[in-house]
Amino acid sequence: MASITAPEKAVRLARAIASDISLYNEGRIEEAIVGDTFFEDLSEELEEGRKLYKSRVDAALYEATNYYERAVVDVILCANGHIKSIIW
Repeated sequence: MASITAPEKAVRLARAIASDISLYNEGRIEEAIVGDTFFEDLSEELEEGRKLYKSRVDAALYEATNYYERAVVDVILCANGHIKSIIW
């Protein structure tokens, strides 16, 4: 499979991966946001997603952008902004 070189496709992939993490970990995400432990509690899932993203995206594009990290914030954290938390 060819590496993704188009930024739009890389963004779509990053958002799809973040969406899957969100879908399969809804309860854990809510608890982690409430407890301000999101990155610690979901570190394995986030790293697995990052590895998948990195394996599919051209190395130069991966190094030059932060699409995966932005997708995690947008798709998971911002979408759960309604959850009471000490961090916002």
